[in-house]
Amino acid sequence: MDRRVFMKSGALAVVTMGLSPSFLRRTAFGSELINGAALKGARGKTLICLFQRGAADALNVVVPHGEAAYYRLRPNIAIPRPALSAGPAGAIDLDGFFGLHPSLAPMKPLWDQGILAPIHAVGSPSATRSHFDAQDYMETGTPDQKGTRDGWLNRYLAVKGTCEASCAHDAKPSPFRAVAMTQQTPRMLEGPAPTIAMNSLDEFSVRAAGPAADRLEALYRTGSADVVHAAGGEMFEAVKILKAANPQKYLPQNSASYPNSQFGTRLKQIAQLIKSDVGLEVAFADVGGWDTHVNQGASTGQLAGRLDDFAKSIAALVADLGDRMADVTIMTMSEFGRTVRQNGNGGTDHGHACALFVIGGDVKGKKVYGTWPGLEPEQLYEGRDLALTTDFRSVFSEVASKHLGATKMDSIFPGFSAKGALGII
Repeated sequence: MDRRVFMKSGALAVVTMGLSPSFLRRTAFGSELINGAALKGARGKTLICLFQRGAADALNVVVPHGEAAYYRLRPNIAIPRPALSAGPAGAIDLDGFFGLHPSLAPMKPLWDQGILAPIHAVGSPSATRSHFDAQDYMETGTPDQKGTRDGWLNRYLAVKGTCEASCAHDAKPSPFRAVAMTQQTPRMLEGPAPTIAMNSLDEFSVRAAGPAADRLEALYRTGSADVVHAAGGEMFEAVKILKAANPQKYLPQNSASYPNSQFGTRLKQIAQLIKSDVGLEVAFADVGGWDTHVNQGASTGQLAGRLDDFAKSIAALVADLGDRMADVTIMTMSEFGRTVRQNGNGGTDHGHACALFVIGGDVKGKKVYGTWPGLEPEQLYEGRDLALTTDFRSVFSEVASKHLGATKMDSIFPGFSAKGALGII
């Protein structure tokens, strides 16, 4: 093929070989590898962000079973108080006031080990009840500012530069420094720093073999350093690194059993990348199905099913990583919570504050963080929702600074200054 014709359609060629357009966009101006290979060194820290899209019901996830108003306002969908009589349907007690939804039982051992920290009444100070806007604000880290073009995680990657903790002196970061197990680059990772988005490790490959692949690689590597040439070169290096890790032969360790779901599979593949030492510093995955307007259920039902997959997937990830959890923090999030009062359809509508989890070897667990605002009428936000007492940026910034070692917090979360650390890390 004439090289000019090939380059003219080069972007399409990358996509048809199994890479998303977002990979091309991110690597076109991104990192280069030293001598064509990723440099390995001491293990660095890794942050895994998990987004529950659709607004998970905080009050049935981390249950305030010590709050009388909770049962008064949710006569049909409240999780029963922890008691022998409640059996498996009751909340799993944590501290005498809060408990976990019974479907989160696989995460209780993490609490017992002291590596699980729930944060309640946390979220965005924005008053929006729009899924799209609230997710955007949480991912950009700039509530009520629609003009922000990059995500807070990408800003972290950009201002920190190379991965000092895990790369040799003057080395460029691995192309797998930031990976989203999603079809498209999530808002949180959009920006100038290089990232990769992919549905699965199996799809991240060149769908050509032998001489055909060699000729294709040669075309990308020769000639002027234009955008397609730069992206193509890094693409082939990334494929080589991943093939060397041999993800198809991966077997989970420590009796970890991942659910046979998309979410479970994506967390298993994040574990593969971490244990393959490809230089992963930031990972992202999301899971939907949390918009429970109708037939939400209580200890069983729609929400319980989502939480079952969620908890089993996270528990498997932690077990699989084993002692590597000393260098890993998992942080969950959802764009907002749901109404305190159940609606007429046995569900809950869009609310305000939510709950999230931070899990990791350097997490000070066995404590529910955040100031509890109460659920009496005068304590509710706009008379209907759990009130916000902790800005999500307080949690995100503490994790970024104390776990990942970020220092330029005014660049990562512009216009925000945390009022003291929560002490989670």
